[in-house]
Amino acid sequence: MMKSILLGSAAALAISTSAFAADAIYEAPAEPPIAVETVPQFSWAGGYAGILTGYGWGDGEVAGFDESFDGARFGGFAGYNWDLGNQLVVGVEGDLNYDWNEETIAGADYETGLNWSARARVGYAMDRALLFAAGGYTGTNVEGPLGDDTLHGWTIGGGVDYALTDRMFTRVEYRYNDFGNGNVGGTDVDFSQHTVNVGLAVKF
Repeated sequence: MMKSILLGSAAALAISTSAFAADAIYEAPAEPPIAVETVPQFSWAGGYAGILTGYGWGDGEVAGFDESFDGARFGGFAGYNWDLGNQLVVGVEGDLNYDWNEETIAGADYETGLNWSARARVGYAMDRALLFAAGGYTGTNVEGPLGDDTLHGWTIGGGVDYALTDRMFTRVEYRYNDFGNGNVGGTDVDFSQHTVNVGLAVKF
């Protein structure tokens, strides 16, 4: 009788010890999660200024005669961007450029040199790349043998800015400029232009 009681007690103790050990293993706290370091998203917000160069393909009409005004160009630009969230960026920008294009029409020399624009921009940011479209006002000065005139028109185009560092970015863009018409020394002129520009700028 005593032997049976001892054997039963030993078996019960063994079962309870195993169950406790199993519960202890099951209830062990989980490993804390490993912290993942996140890289901050690049921000296009703020001011910037830069220089550009490129080429322009101009179409000029002087007193009914058409001529191509093609040549290299150089200039500078400055602007400001606002980050609206959801990768949407808007901004304003102005530029001042000089085109080297001179042609002879009906025996007279004409050229367009200094030109400028003020544009609104909207863009879609993909980290360090910003795809943008821009449009607004543009103007240029046309010179002829009997005087000069300032033409006023509109411009539209688009391109991509790419940040090389947190402070510096490059640009490639296409733009169409319709400068409208004017009067140079009593002669009617009309001028439009396609341009491709590359630029380098610094963010403030």
